[in-house]
Amino acid sequence: MADRPRRAGSQVPGWIEPMLATSDGGRLKEGPEWAYEYKLDGYRCCMQVAPDGATRLTSRSGNDFTAEFAELAGVLAPALEGMAAVLDGEIVVYNEAGQPEFGMLQERRGRYQTHRASLRRAEPFTDLPVRFLAFDLLQLGEESLLRAAYDERRERLLAVPMPDPYRVAVVRAFTFIELDADRRTTADLLAHVTAAGHEGVVAKHRRAPYTPGKRTDAWLKHPLTQTIEVIVCGWRPGQGRFTGTVGGLLLGAHDPRTGELRYLGDVGTGFTDAERARLHVRLEALHRPGHPFADDPPRADVARARWVEPVMVGEVVFRQVTRSGGRLRHTAWRGLRDDKEPVEVLAPRPLREPETPALPDVPAAATGTRPPGPDEPPRPLGPKITVQAGARQLTLSNLDKPLYRTGFTKGEVIHYYSHIAPVLLPHLAGRPITVIRFPDGVGGEQFFEKNVPRGAPDWLPTVALPRTSGRSRHGQRGDPIEYPLIDELAGLVWAANMAALEIHVPQYTVDPGPPPVRRAPDRMVFDLDPGPDTSIVDCCRVAERLHEVLAADGLTVFAKTSGSKGMQLYCSIDTDDPAAPSAYAKRLAQRLARDTPDRVTAVMSKAQRVGRVFIDWSQNNIAKTTIAPYSLRGRDQPTVSTPITWNEIHACRRPAQLVFTAEDVLGRVAEHGDLLTGLDNTRAPLPTG
Repeated sequence: MADRPRRAGSQVPGWIEPMLATSDGGRLKEGPEWAYEYKLDGYRCCMQVAPDGATRLTSRSGNDFTAEFAELAGVLAPALEGMAAVLDGEIVVYNEAGQPEFGMLQERRGRYQTHRASLRRAEPFTDLPVRFLAFDLLQLGEESLLRAAYDERRERLLAVPMPDPYRVAVVRAFTFIELDADRRTTADLLAHVTAAGHEGVVAKHRRAPYTPGKRTDAWLKHPLTQTIEVIVCGWRPGQGRFTGTVGGLLLGAHDPRTGELRYLGDVGTGFTDAERARLHVRLEALHRPGHPFADDPPRADVARARWVEPVMVGEVVFRQVTRSGGRLRHTAWRGLRDDKEPVEVLAPRPLREPETPALPDVPAAATGTRPPGPDEPPRPLGPKITVQAGARQLTLSNLDKPLYRTGFTKGEVIHYYSHIAPVLLPHLAGRPITVIRFPDGVGGEQFFEKNVPRGAPDWLPTVALPRTSGRSRHGQRGDPIEYPLIDELAGLVWAANMAALEIHVPQYTVDPGPPPVRRAPDRMVFDLDPGPDTSIVDCCRVAERLHEVLAADGLTVFAKTSGSKGMQLYCSIDTDDPAAPSAYAKRLAQRLARDTPDRVTAVMSKAQRVGRVFIDWSQNNIAKTTIAPYSLRGRDQPTVSTPITWNEIHACRRPAQLVFTAEDVLGRVAEHGDLLTGLDNTRAPLPTG
């Protein structure tokens, strides 16, 4: 069937790459800032409507499938009254129970392809009607809505009339507040979604903008059934009544860390007879002599296998992933995903299992040395394994245990710290360490720990320092605290194995003695903490002002994100007075607060922080610590306190621009090295005026 012609001079708006959702790790977000939409079982689609009504339908990967779903084109034109529009949504087919069913959409695609090749291809293709369900409005008229908050975009979308709701409609949404007002919970919502036959919900932050092509935690998907995209890498001929068709498919996916193609297992159920026959025709044309995987799959799995070029993407339902080999279990076929590219298909977790499990032997390096590129975290061969970390052997346990809601495991935490060690260790050297431990992962119990815990290895250096004030869970007033000192890879791995996700350090180093003493501070920090209704974008504007003043005082300023909401600025200083950095930082914070009281506060009181950035000068007190550069944070996803450039600060207009995960940071360091490498080489006297 020919594509519907566009009128001469028609100006269809450009395609906008879709924003993507992150997994919520099995915990549906709650709170007044969240809204919930059905997770739809169809094809993602961008609907682009020109002022004259000409319409283009573009898939998630940028393919034009207007011809395939031509009955959806032009539906919205009467309602838009000469305005252009770009909508994000999903194309679905309903089953007899009124539920979107992906298998029927796949069946329709198969019939369409047959129809397109037939002598009747010029006739309209109306078998199995489709519906476009819109869930976002990205452009209306000449106005881009990408920077508008979700609530505003949703309101504008609902205001667009739907002339033919059988073909184009708006996805239903529920806010947490609406549920709460109806005396209903998110558990009630999930029960309703399950009963309605939807595959899950997507939680969307109501103040979040639309970020094209990005996968952020502003959209969090909560599936009720486990599905995964796979690459078809081979097939087995059918037997018995399936002779002459496909009996089963052999599946693969790209390892998310190496990009290598890995074997995932097979699928032999869920096919219709017609689909088996269609697959057979397509697979025969893709024959290759050998398998495409980086490693040989198990011999028993590939008996009678016929291999194909790994270019077809499909989707399967599965019940579990095996712990030992990363194989999919209890699979059923859902259909081909022609809207997805093979490069997008990632295995559910890194799959390689080294025969001799060991952490990479990363030597402690001088400041500025770049660590090797990202590699696999070790895979457990049992409840405990022994690994080599530098010159030492350590016993690690529970490496498969998720510590983050995204599924990021303890093994991946250890992998991150082992690879970031060359640039992290210089920032820990000589500084007493405080950690925050998350033994049950983020969301469970967490606690600060200063004293070295029982069972610490004998080789771990420590330093006993008198308390600065107060009591602790480890001792009475006046008892010294025995801090760990982490100066080698093995110390990082030991801490990570205890689920010590966060590492905090003071602005001074210690002389181990005997007797041990605190040296005068060698760093000064300004902790910029955004209050309600502000973000790291506002922190960047304050940082620019601080940079001007500090530079005028002869100090060189370096910056990093906090890995949470804010950021820190550092200067390397010379002073003999432990109290001087706090006094100087306080004066400067108060000066900026006086100059712009509507944007800055130097007071910790929560009432003073609404709509303002709090310059926390008190982090320079010898009793305080600050998150270390390159430390992970205990948040929903494994974000990192990341050194950044002043160009990045000047360019920041959206919070997402300065959010970096562990994987991001390993890539940044591999490319740029340590952006704080010059900090200790720019030491200057602390101004006294």
